[in-house]
Amino acid sequence: MSRFFDRHQRWLFPAPAVIFIVLMMIFPLAYTLWNSFSGWSLTAGRPNTFIGPQNYFDLMRDGRFWNAVWNTFYFTALAMALEMTLGVAMALLIDAKDYPGKRIVTSILLLPMMATPVAVAMVWLLMFEPTAGVINFVLGQLGLPKQLWIAGSATVIPSLVLVDVWEWTPLITLIVLAGLAGLPSEPFEAARVDGASYWQTLWRVTLPMLLPTISVAGLLRFIDCIKTFDIIYGMTGGGPGFSSETLNIYTYNQAFYYFNFGYASSLLVIFFTIVAGVSLLVAYSRRRLEV
Repeated sequence: MSRFFDRHQRWLFPAPAVIFIVLMMIFPLAYTLWNSFSGWSLTAGRPNTFIGPQNYFDLMRDGRFWNAVWNTFYFTALAMALEMTLGVAMALLIDAKDYPGKRIVTSILLLPMMATPVAVAMVWLLMFEPTAGVINFVLGQLGLPKQLWIAGSATVIPSLVLVDVWEWTPLITLIVLAGLAGLPSEPFEAARVDGASYWQTLWRVTLPMLLPTISVAGLLRFIDCIKTFDIIYGMTGGGPGFSSETLNIYTYNQAFYYFNFGYASSLLVIFFTIVAGVSLLVAYSRRRLEV
């Protein structure tokens, strides 16, 4: 017996932790999947009984669900486009030259990420206030028209994106800076010998070599963006009306406001499928880039 343990201790010692983690992942997924085929609703007085794929059929006819899907991808696409562009640009700018206080600037980039998202939501909520907010006050002083910001259905998503960009663009910058620090110097020296300009080196050497790093940063931000809950719920709760109600917010409302747990579970299954599918697609694209 002792020889058996000696030969297999590298598997036996981590086995309890691995089994625990696997169970903690599988059970919630399996339980949610089962609930998605049930009609469990406290408000309607329906117990947790099997009803088949009826919840999914109802989702296909649910206009509020499709509105939440649109809001989710609208928010994610706009936030990703701005954060990736600004993050990469800031990293290239910071990395371009050595100057006094470079490390201090890099440290300052961490400050927005260190703030609690709910606290960030409350501060920006006050700043966006249409009548007494500081942003409209500044616009008024400059002679520009005031905006409704999060109180208007047309401006609420861009306003929320602005908050997300302020908080999480530094993450992209730091990841790209780490990627820039790990690039080999030989291709850049060869480009200088060949007489390449800064922009030619940027487009033909720097960015192609950075693509794997940028793809990792994009994958991390996509997963976070599409799951954003605290900022949106803290600032708008999905309003005005349903103008900023994403899949996360809609699922939360179905589960803990309307107590339709079966319907909410079907939303979670679809949401998980979307996130997993896009994540696998991005990961596959990244492997192709590395090849």
